[in-house]
Amino acid sequence: MADTALMHTYGRLPVAFASGQGAWLKDTEGKDYLDALSGIAVCGLGHAHPAVTEALCKQAGTLMHTSNLYRVSAQEAAAQKLTQLAGMDKVFFCNSGAEANEGAIKLARLHGHKKQIDTPQILVMDNAFHGRTLATLSATGNRKVQAGFEPLVSGFIRCPYNDLDAARSIIESRSDLAAVLIEPIQGEGGLQAASDEVMNGLRQLCDEHDLLLMLDEVQTGNGRTGHYYAYQGFNWKPDVLTTAKGLGNGFPIGAVLAQGQAAELFQPGHHGSTYGGTPLGCAVVLAVLKTLEEENLCQRASQLGERIQDRLQQQLGDLDALVEIRGRGLMIGIELDRPCTELVKLALDSGLLINVTAGSVIRLLPPLIFTDQEADQLVDRLVPLVKDWLATTSTP
Repeated sequence: MADTALMHTYGRLPVAFASGQGAWLKDTEGKDYLDALSGIAVCGLGHAHPAVTEALCKQAGTLMHTSNLYRVSAQEAAAQKLTQLAGMDKVFFCNSGAEANEGAIKLARLHGHKKQIDTPQILVMDNAFHGRTLATLSATGNRKVQAGFEPLVSGFIRCPYNDLDAARSIIESRSDLAAVLIEPIQGEGGLQAASDEVMNGLRQLCDEHDLLLMLDEVQTGNGRTGHYYAYQGFNWKPDVLTTAKGLGNGFPIGAVLAQGQAAELFQPGHHGSTYGGTPLGCAVVLAVLKTLEEENLCQRASQLGERIQDRLQQQLGDLDALVEIRGRGLMIGIELDRPCTELVKLALDSGLLINVTAGSVIRLLPPLIFTDQEADQLVDRLVPLVKDWLATTSTP
C-alpha cells in the first residue's frame, strides 16, 4: 500500500520487512536478506536479540514512564554502567543522536559563557554530520542538507577535516572559541577517519586553550570500531562524548557523557527531556551494555572487520576503479572512482542490505554478532555485484 499519509521525507527502497533474526531480515513476501547495514549502525546485536527482547517485555510489563520529576532507578543503573564502560563521569539521557549533539552544543555554550565569552563559537569540521535539528544541521558540514532551512544557527566555525595545522591556526587566532566538535570517523562523510596526529593534537590544543573537546560518537560508539568508544584507542579522554544508535539496539535512546569540568556544567533548569532516560529505555541500555561486555563483542568487531577488509582487498584490490578500502572494526568503506548509488538497489535485489554515502563510498555496518560464515557471505555476495556493475559503467 502506498504511504500517501506520510510526509515525503525519504526516498524509500521498494521493500518492507516483516521480521528479523540475528543478521537476517525477511520481507513481507518471504524473501531473506543479509543485513550489512544494521539500521545504519543501530542494531549492533542484530535483530530480535533475546536479551533485548526480554528486557523490553519485562520492563514494559512493570513500568514504562514516570518522568524525570522523580528518581528513575533503571536510569541511575544505566548511567553507572555506561560511565564506567565509557570512562566518563556523568551522563544525560535523551532520545537520539541529534538530541545528544544538541546537549553537547549547549554544554559548549555554557562553558563559553563561564569564560566570559559573549558569543561562544564551536569549531566544527567540513563534511561532518551531526543531525537534522536546526543547531545540529548548522554544525553539519554538508550544504546539501542545510539548503532551504536558512537562517541557520550561528556560533559555528568551519575547519577542514583531518587538518591539524588549519585547526591550530583557527584556535590560536580566536578568543571566542569554547569547544571543538568532531567525529573520530565521519560516517556520512564517506568513512573518513581522523588521524592519530589530528586527534592527539586537538586534545593538546583544547587543553592549552581551555576548550571542550567534544566527540560525536553516535555512529562509532557502542563497540562498532573495536572499542566501546573510538576514543579509547588513545591515552586521553574527551570532555564531552555523544552516543546513540547502537546504545538501544533499535530502541530510541541517546546520551551526552561528560568528564571533568564539563560534567558539572548542567544544573537544574539548564536541560531536560520528557522521554529521556525512561525506565523502558534504560532497561534496554543495560541489556545492550551487558551483552556487549559478556560476549566480548568489541574485540569481535575488530576481528570481523579485519576479516572482511582482508577478503575485500584480496578480491577487489586489483580493480582500477577502486580508490581505497578503509575502516575500523565493523565500520567499513569501499571507495570507488565514480558515483555508485545504483549498487544499493542491485544489492537489495540479490538479498543484501548495504548503503552508499558521499556518493561513491559503499558503507558496510554489519551487526557485531555476525558469524565468520556471514562475514564471508557478505563479501561473496558483494564482490560480484561490484565487478559486474563496474563492467557496465564508463570510466569517469
